[in-house]
Amino acid sequence: MAEAVGILEVYGLVTAFVAADAGCKAANVRLEVFDKNKPANADSLPVPLLVCIKYRGSVSDVTAAVEAGIRTAEAMTGVVQHYVIPNPEPGTEKMLKISALDKK
Repeated sequence: MAEAVGILEVYGLVTAFVAADAGCKAANVRLEVFDKNKPANADSLPVPLLVCIKYRGSVSDVTAAVEAGIRTAEAMTGVVQHYVIPNPEPGTEKMLKISALDKK
């Protein structure tokens, strides 16, 4: 069985780092590479960059990590979306490796 994946999208890179750290401290998870998105309405957002954190581990650990990350991000700039995928398909596994953080 594949590891669960928890996806947490937040406003800003600093919030992403702090929320990722909180999730890793709250549960036995590891991180996949972060991803970013600058939506068309970026100027109207609290921070003009959305960052996606991806936690990996057991369903219970990933759920705990996402919850800890949500609490942390909400105290900072906020949460856009979050979701836990208990058993990702192989195609989803490939998508987890994609990141636009190293692109302009």
